[in-house]
Amino acid sequence: MPGVVVLTDSTASLSPQTAQRLGIRVVPLRVLINGADHPDDDLSREGLAAHLRAGGTATTSGPSRQALTDAMEAAVDDGASAVVCVHLSAELSGTVAHARRAAEEVTGRRGTPVHVVDTRTVGGGTGFAALAAAERAARGVSADGVLAAARETAARSSVLFAVPDLHHLARGGRIGPARVFLGSALGVRPILALRGGRLAVAETARGAARTQRRIVELAVRAAGGPGAAAPRGDGGPVRVAVHHFADTTTADALAAALEQRLTETGARVASIVRSEVTAVVGAHTGPGVVGVALAPAGD
Repeated sequence: MPGVVVLTDSTASLSPQTAQRLGIRVVPLRVLINGADHPDDDLSREGLAAHLRAGGTATTSGPSRQALTDAMEAAVDDGASAVVCVHLSAELSGTVAHARRAAEEVTGRRGTPVHVVDTRTVGGGTGFAALAAAERAARGVSADGVLAAARETAARSSVLFAVPDLHHLARGGRIGPARVFLGSALGVRPILALRGGRLAVAETARGAARTQRRIVELAVRAAGGPGAAAPRGDGGPVRVAVHHFADTTTADALAAALEQRLTETGARVASIVRSEVTAVVGAHTGPGVVGVALAPAGD
């Protein structure tokens, strides 16, 4: 018996190896380019980035209710005692709404409880919540305990992104139109954070180098190292993910600077990974986005 099964969506940006190791089932969102519909996990990031740089556009959608229903029922068919679905913010996608309707249908028809968690975040914030849930499930923890791990990890996560400009986000309706030209004015770059499940401009910095340094300091503060200026964390171990879309060089530099500062401040880092966000996230942020996600490492 597999016990509690954890299901998430592709925007969690988990590597296939990590998902397979912990038995996490991943349902892809969709990307539409030039009339062709692609599953998120099948689309080339390099091809999408080139398309966007050339002035092309892409639209996205959540998984269909049927796709989510099929994934939930597959888990039940495999003997799941319960299914815990961990998804990106309902403020950013209709995935949670579709998942809740599918969960109600599957629970009623099959009798196996299916729970849906709105992480109110995206990327590594969602991914770390799914990891925490799956780790508890692997230890035989009850569905209530698995749910608690997902919710607590998501609530205590921090996600920061720096984008060259806000045009792609504004075009997709993921950020208010008042900020649309901010990133192209005088080299100012916005640093975005998740607030109330929505993307918001947390700060601005002038130039790529200063933006990177500011992201590092904000991330270090969230990690809670005792040597950080105004540490906010509780000093517990954290997981860290460095994200990017079609900008490996900048991501590598950001990861190196972040690792150095985390060591200097004495933050307790359980793991740090580098992860390219999926095509769906990249379609909204545009090429060149880099970011950091942090969350408690759990028990």
